Amino acid sequence: MIVYKTEAEIARMRDSARITGTILAELGGLIQPGLRTAELDAHAERRCREFGAKPAFKGYRGFPGSICVSINEEVIHGFPSSRKLRDGDLVSLDFGVLYGGYYGDAARTYPVGTVGPDALRLVRVAEESFENGLLRFVEGNHLSDISHAVQTVVESAGFSVIRSFVGHGIGQDLHEDPQLPNFGFPGRGPRIRKGLVLAIEPMIAAGRWEVDILSDGWTAVTRDRSLAAHFEETVALTDRGVEVLSRIQMTAGAPAGKELPHA
Repeated sequence: MIVYKTEAEIARMRDSARITGTILAELGGLIQPGLRTAELDAHAERRCREFGAKPAFKGYRGFPGSICVSINEEVIHGFPSSRKLRDGDLVSLDFGVLYGGYYGDAARTYPVGTVGPDALRLVRVAEESFENGLLRFVEGNHLSDISHAVQTVVESAGFSVIRSFVGHGIGQDLHEDPQLPNFGFPGRGPRIRKGLVLAIEPMIAAGRWEVDILSDGWTAVTRDRSLAAHFEETVALTDRGVEVLSRIQMTAGAPAGKELPHA
């Protein structure tokens, strides 16, 4: 069952999503060759405490970290560890928080050091496919209109949409109805209406779409070991129209304070 949010609930979700986006942007600023992924995890957990929030992923069905760190052919759900980032890597960070009873969720893929043009293009197309899907997040459209719009951008660029994992509703639970694939025919599924809050998250690969799960039971990798990229935002359809709740513009020299949600 889809849970449509009131404006008051969306206001509370705006707080959790802004914390999510702020910490994720800070993590992106730390990315460099030689950094251990566990250091990113420690930063995220410390900042959650400073905001009075809880990491959404830590302990979720046994997941050990506050963030998912997925490198190169790893699509999603990679564990933070002592592994060091290397020049030329792509690293996807998926992060969420629980604050005030509501969840925020977002993901980015970052280049590490000097990255080749094909890898950078993959990252760019992941974001472009999200933006194209967002254009279809309009009252009266069908959910699959978003899915089809994402798929169109990805496949037109010669890449593949990962089909084993999907976007989702979000609110008082991290994963709510509806499920939102990143592929499919338009004009299908429930109609979009005000109060719908989604985590739209294209996951794409430079090669084929099939994935394998590693022996840790979590980390998903492309079966052909091609590069992967992930982009996600928490978005809402409000009285003011579409709002990307987790999108943050960071200002150089002005780090976010713990009072951010009330700004």
